[in-house]
Amino acid sequence: MIHFIEFLQSTNKPLFVFGYCDFIAGAICLLLAQVSQTMVRGANAWYKPFKFFLSIGIFAWTMGYFTGYLPISNAVSSYSWMVIILLGFLELYIAVQAGRGQLSHYNSSTPFYGFLLFLMIVSAVVVTLWTAYIGLLFCSTDFPDLPGYYVLSIRLSIFLFVVFAFQGASMGSRQSHTIGGPEGGPALPVTHWSTKYGDLRIAHFIGIHALQILPLLSYYVFRSIPAVIILSLAYGVLAVFSLVRATAGKPLIPYRS
Repeated sequence: MIHFIEFLQSTNKPLFVFGYCDFIAGAICLLLAQVSQTMVRGANAWYKPFKFFLSIGIFAWTMGYFTGYLPISNAVSSYSWMVIILLGFLELYIAVQAGRGQLSHYNSSTPFYGFLLFLMIVSAVVVTLWTAYIGLLFCSTDFPDLPGYYVLSIRLSIFLFVVFAFQGASMGSRQSHTIGGPEGGPALPVTHWSTKYGDLRIAHFIGIHALQILPLLSYYVFRSIPAVIILSLAYGVLAVFSLVRATAGKPLIPYRS
C-alpha cells in the first residue's frame, strides 16, 4: 500500500488529492447518515453521496495509478483534470441534494433540475468516453517493464468499466433503477440494492469495479495470460448475469420474509 501511495503521488498528484478528498467527504457523509433523519425514497439521504464519494475516490486513485504507467503526460494531465471537474460537480450536486432531502438522479421536476440532470448525464458520458480513450492508449503502448498478464488485465478491466458505465444509461432512460416493482422496499444494508425486485445498479457496480478487481487478482493470484482471459470472461459473465436477472425483475439476492 505504501508503494501504491508513493507511486500515485509522484505520477498523478491531482487524482491522488482528489481521491483523498473524496474519502474524507465519504466518511463525513457516513457520519451524517448516523445522526440525520433525512430520508429519500425510503433510505437515509446521506448513504447515496457516501457511496458516490467512495466509489469515485477509488476510481480516481485507480486511474491515477494506471495513468502513471503511460508516457504521454499531456493526455494524462488533461484526463485527470477532466475527471476532477466533471465528477467533482456530480458529487457536489448529489451531496447538496442529500442535504436538502431531494433527489439528484431521476429528478426533472423543474426545468432547473432537468438541466442539472442533463449536466450529470453529460459529465458521466464524457468521463466514460475519455476513460475509453485512456484504454486505447494502453492498447497501443508497450510496457516492457510490466508483466504481460498484468497489462492485459488493465486493458480488459477498462473495457468492462466502459461497457457497464454506459449500462448506467438504462437507469437514466427508465428514470429508475428498480424493475418489477416500486422504488424502495426490502433491500440490502448501505447499498440498498433491492432484495425483492430487479435492480440495475448491481450489474453497474460489478462492471465498473472490474477496474480494481481484475488487475488486483491478476497481479497477486492469476499470474498468466490464459488465466487472466478466463478470469475476465467469468467476471463479465457475472456482470451480464446480474443484468439479465435485473431486467427480468428478479433480485440477485432474493428476499426472505
